[in-house]
Amino acid sequence: MRPDNERQKADIALSDAAIDWLVRLKSGRATADDHAAFAAWRGQSAEHEVAACEAESIWHGVGVAGDRAKRLDRKARRARVTRRAVLGGGTLAVAGFTLAKSGVIGPRLLADYATDVGEQRTVALADGSSVFLNARSALSVKFGAAERRLSLLEGQATFAVAHDAARPFIVEAGDGQTRAVGTVFDIDIRADEAIVTVVEGVVAITTDEAPDPVVARVDQRVRYLKRGRPSAPEAANADIETAWRRGKLIFNRRPLADVVADIERYRRGQIVLVGDGLRSLEVTGVFDLNDPEAILRTIEDSLPVRMTRLPFVTIIR
Repeated sequence: MRPDNERQKADIALSDAAIDWLVRLKSGRATADDHAAFAAWRGQSAEHEVAACEAESIWHGVGVAGDRAKRLDRKARRARVTRRAVLGGGTLAVAGFTLAKSGVIGPRLLADYATDVGEQRTVALADGSSVFLNARSALSVKFGAAERRLSLLEGQATFAVAHDAARPFIVEAGDGQTRAVGTVFDIDIRADEAIVTVVEGVVAITTDEAPDPVVARVDQRVRYLKRGRPSAPEAANADIETAWRRGKLIFNRRPLADVVADIERYRRGQIVLVGDGLRSLEVTGVFDLNDPEAILRTIEDSLPVRMTRLPFVTIIR
C-alpha cells in the first residue's frame, strides 16, 4: 500500500492530467485522434476514470454558470428600468422580491441601482444620504413617511446616512436588517454570510432568527449567516474593509476563497478552486483592484497552487 502522501501526489497528478486533456479537447483544435487518446487514457484504471469525471463536472458546471450569468447580464442591460417600472403593482413587487431572494430572478432586474463587473457608483438619495456601490452590486430604495428602507440585493455598499430621528434608516441584506439614524457603515454580502462594518456612529443589527438587536460601534463588525443569528461584535479596521472605495484591496491573512470572491467583482469570468484545502490558504497584501490579473499572478507566485487560464474561466488547483 502506498503512503498517504504518495497517493495524494498521484491523485493530484491525475487531476492535472485530466484537466489538461479537457483543455486540449475543448480548444477547438482537437482531432478525432485526440478524443480517442483521451478515451484510452481514462480507461487505464478506475482512478483515471474518477479524475476524468471530476474534471468534466468542473468544466460543465462552469459552463452552465457562465452561460446563466451572461444571459442575466444581457437582460439587465436591455431593461434599464427601475424595479417599480418592471413590476407595477404591489402584489407583483412582493412576488418579485421573493423570487429575487431565491435566485430565480437576477437581483439586478429588480434593482433601482446596479453596477456591473469592475464598476463602482455613488448614489445620492433624496434625504441627503449617500450610497457607495461596489462592483457587481444591486440596491433597491423605498422611502416612506415613517422610515427609510433599502434592500442590498447583492454585492457590497457603504452607506453614509443623513440624520433624521423621525425616520430610521434600515438596510435589508440577506436575512438581516441594519438600522441607523445618522452614521456610516458598510455591508458586504458573501456567498454564505453578510458582514456589517461600522465606519462612524452606531448601528443595530437584527435577523429573521434573532429580533433582539446586536449593537455595533466604530471599528466593529457583525456577521450573520443565512437563516442565522448575528455574531457578537468583533474588532475590525474600517479603513481596510472600505479600501475598495480608494481603489485598493487589502487582505490580512484572508482565506483564498474570500479573496477569489473579491477578485470576481472586478474581473469577467469565473474562478474555480479545485480542492477544499485551497479555500483556507491565506493571502496577505495590498493590491490595486483595477489590475485583478496582477492579484492572480501574486497568488500563483506566493502560494502552492497552479492556475489554468481558459476563456471565461480560471482554474486554481
